[in-house]
Order: sequence, then structure tokens, then C-alpha cells
Amino acid sequence: MSALLYSFRRCPYAMRGRMGLKVSGLNYEHREIILRNKPPHMLELSPKGTVPVFRTLDGEIIDESIDLLRFSLAQNDPHDWLDCDLEVAETLIANNDGPFKHHLDRYKYASRYDDSAQRGDVDLSHRAQAEETIKDYETRLEAHPYLLGAKQTIADIAIFPFMRQFANTDRDWWQSAPYPKTRDWLALHVESDLFKSVMTKFPLWEWGEG
Repeated sequence: MSALLYSFRRCPYAMRGRMGLKVSGLNYEHREIILRNKPPHMLELSPKGTVPVFRTLDGEIIDESIDLLRFSLAQNDPHDWLDCDLEVAETLIANNDGPFKHHLDRYKYASRYDDSAQRGDVDLSHRAQAEETIKDYETRLEAHPYLLGAKQTIADIAIFPFMRQFANTDRDWWQSAPYPKTRDWLALHVESDLFKSVMTKFPLWEWGEG
């Protein structure tokens, strides 16, 4: 049995997981899916139906992206992303995955949460609430180049895919928003060789392949 990953290229959770797998050097089979047409086998492994879903060589199922990132780095952490104040890192990641993501979704996909909104509308009240998190990032990044200090850590890798999604919601606004240090930090990550390597386009996996 080989290691196996179900992924969706544009999902920030899946991006996070793929980066961990990439730097760790783990070998696995990549199965690219679209979320509106989920393979039965993926749902057998993880009934909750979200990506990433990773099956280890030992048959363990990891279906939370931050767990996959931690698992990968436990195997090999060549850039020492875990060499940081993990308590602070986990606090930042929990805020990203909780309150920030809550407001990001409602900012970006207003019509999903507000019956009066039209498709493509954004909710500026939720953007403002998401900005409370970004203000904290900006303060941190005014003091040093990464969220926890002078070096990149698990916090940066876990968080920036979601900041990318936030920035892409209204690019014109983002370019003039009062967060220059956060913009530079985000651009550094988005333009990195690592991120480009995990954003390679894979053909959709055909269910009949096994």
C-alpha cells in the first residue's frame, strides 16, 4: 500500500498540506479532485468530504490540514519550521482557522451567508473584522520579517494561503490597504519556489483508476 493524497489545487487547506509533504520529501500518490464531484474512495477514507485527505504508508488517515503539516514535519523538517515558540504559533494558527476564516468566508462569499446579497458581492463588515487579525500581523512584521521573528516557521506556512485568499478577493483594495509589511510577507511566500512547486496543475483523477 502506498501513501495517498486527495487534494484540490485551489483549496488553502490543501495548499498547506502539500507544502508540508513537499519539504518533508515524503513519497505519495497525488489524486486531484474537484469538490463538487468527490470520489467514493475519498469519502470512504474520510466521510467529512474535505481536503486534504492523506493515507499514510501505515494506513493512518489524516484529514485535517494542520495535522498533515505537523505529521510531515515530524518526519523531516529541513527548514526547522518547528524551531519556534510553538505555543504562540498554535495560537496564531487557531485564530487563522477560526475567527479569521469565519470572516474571510463571509467577506469573500457574501451570497452564501446573506440572502440579500448577490453572487459576487463582498461583505465589507466582515472584511473589517478580518482586518483585526491583519493588524496584528502588520505589527509583528514591522518588527521582523516573519510572524514569529527572524526566520520562517510553521505559523507562516500554515497562515499565508488564507491571506492569499483574502488578498485576492479585492486585489485593488488590497494593494492600497494600510498593510505594507503584510503585503510584502505575503508576496514573499506566494512567489517562493516552494509555493509554485505545490501549485502545479494535476489532471483530475479518474475514479476507474483504482
